[in-house]
Amino acid sequence: MISIFKPHWRWGLGLLALLAIIGGFAYGNQAHAESKRIKVVFWHEMKGPGQKQIDAYVKAFNKKQSKYEVVAEFEGGYNGVIQKIMNTHGTAASPALFQSMDISTSQMYHSGFTTPVQKFVDRDHYDLDQLVPGARAIYSRNGKLLSMPFNSSQTALYYNKAVLKKYGITPPPVDPTYSDITRVAKQIHDKSHGQVKGMTMEAYSWLFEQLVANAGVPLANHNNGHTGDATKVDFTSPAAIKAMQWVKENIDYGDFINFGSGGNASANEAASFLSGHLGIFMQSSAKTGQLYKVLKNNLGVTYFPRPDGKKANGIAVGGASLWISNDKPAAVQNGAWEFSKFLVNAKNQATWQAKTGYLAVNKHAKDEPLLKQLFKKSPVLEVSGNQMLRTTPNDTNSGIFIDGLVPARTSIQNAMQQIFAGQDIYKSLKAAENSYNKVLESNNRANGRG
Repeated sequence: MISIFKPHWRWGLGLLALLAIIGGFAYGNQAHAESKRIKVVFWHEMKGPGQKQIDAYVKAFNKKQSKYEVVAEFEGGYNGVIQKIMNTHGTAASPALFQSMDISTSQMYHSGFTTPVQKFVDRDHYDLDQLVPGARAIYSRNGKLLSMPFNSSQTALYYNKAVLKKYGITPPPVDPTYSDITRVAKQIHDKSHGQVKGMTMEAYSWLFEQLVANAGVPLANHNNGHTGDATKVDFTSPAAIKAMQWVKENIDYGDFINFGSGGNASANEAASFLSGHLGIFMQSSAKTGQLYKVLKNNLGVTYFPRPDGKKANGIAVGGASLWISNDKPAAVQNGAWEFSKFLVNAKNQATWQAKTGYLAVNKHAKDEPLLKQLFKKSPVLEVSGNQMLRTTPNDTNSGIFIDGLVPARTSIQNAMQQIFAGQDIYKSLKAAENSYNKVLESNNRANGRG
């Protein structure tokens, strides 16, 4: 039996060897082809739907062309990524492209670690007019775009239509004043006999900042740092005092509920709102989709409130943008630029808004069939985007161009908590102002500015 099958056995071995050689050759060619792609490492901070959509974009981009291979890596929260960028720049570990939050714009600019995207815009004659002006403004310096706007949001005011209907209360207008909101909040409290709280406001500096911005007043000198290095902040302007007096009026009346600050505060106010125990709250527009899934047509959304007797100045765009590292070869930087353009084209931004709740930064996204159908079915989902589109950028509604704004926000949030607890408005805000001015002075001295 052995002698009969021996020739076939040898033939089989030869065939296997030949297949292995062919397979190895094919794999080698494939690996060689893959190795010819220019690797572009992208650090991002998106979780949940955002991360899922970024992964889908990476896959689509890598499939549509053969020059670049984008590798997306989740690196944690905004503050953590900034520190990683500072620590890894100039090493093989640093990314070619990274996502960084709005208030880190000055820090990234002054670091000298990035290539302004304006360089690529000018080279390729890229049409910046397709991007929402307010989204461009917050990431610009001296008219030059530093980074590509990406996941953008605005502060929005939410109200529960079912609660208002139950008690026969007229909803606030789309562009409300402080008095418009106070009227509704007091009526909710009175007509429900205190069973439903009229409104809340998280002790969140971003909300405070936007109330002042909507009044057209800067929070820092040199036009919020846009026309020179800021050396002082002003948290006690008449606009800031008036904003907190508005909140205090509702606290004193009894229609306000204080949830504090931080992630738990945000979650608790949303839960109270969705369950019908709270009529009004203010938060990021990125929450709109989440709230709509529960309330459907009972969700009401307005622009962020403005002082009585004043036209809305507009508010700053929040979120983050995409920065290109300058420690990578030109070819890699080009890949980062190409992927950035891909992420903000009209079609992809329409999908981004529909899937994540962030606002499309491409003006033409609203004309894409996906968003047109979505807005036709659910007009409330378009409100915050309209607020962003209508804003004409100026120095008071384009963010605060200062390094190290996190300590400032902590000071303001502490002041807000003190005010909510009944302490003096001016004294609380003045203490926050003095506290941060010391930080700002030290920071400017250390960096040879101011």
